Amino acid sequence: MLNENLISDEIRAKYVRDPRIPHPAEVAVSERAGAVTLRGTVGTPQQRHAAVEIAKSVGGVRDVYDELSVDLRDHWDDAEIRGAALQALMSSPDVPADQIEVKVDAAWLTMKGGVKRQYDSDAAFEAVSQVPGVGGITNKITVITAGGH
Repeated sequence: MLNENLISDEIRAKYVRDPRIPHPAEVAVSERAGAVTLRGTVGTPQQRHAAVEIAKSVGGVRDVYDELSVDLRDHWDDAEIRGAALQALMSSPDVPADQIEVKVDAAWLTMKGGVKRQYDSDAAFEAVSQVPGVGGITNKITVITAGGH
């Protein structure tokens, strides 16, 4: 098992090499007995997710505590975010956009609706996760299956 400084150093080195983390110096990493804590700021929810996944990929890491915050550097208006999210849903061939409602409050996007397959819900989440200005996403889309088994 790597010692504590080596684990933190390896995570930081991976952040520098990974294009998903454009500002690696903004992420602070500490480690104790295999438990890694991430603090600091990233620009998007995708960067936050990538930072956690990268930390989990390092040998000797047992747990990752995500204390990162997302700073939306563009600070989009909620109506602009909603419009961009709806456009992303409608532009994706894998998303039944007419079955999904989108609300945005303080840059937090919430999707509701009913779809036939989990894949449809996942595709909707993926589509809106690329929208600039989104600070977080709550997916309340339900999968409605016909019949039973």
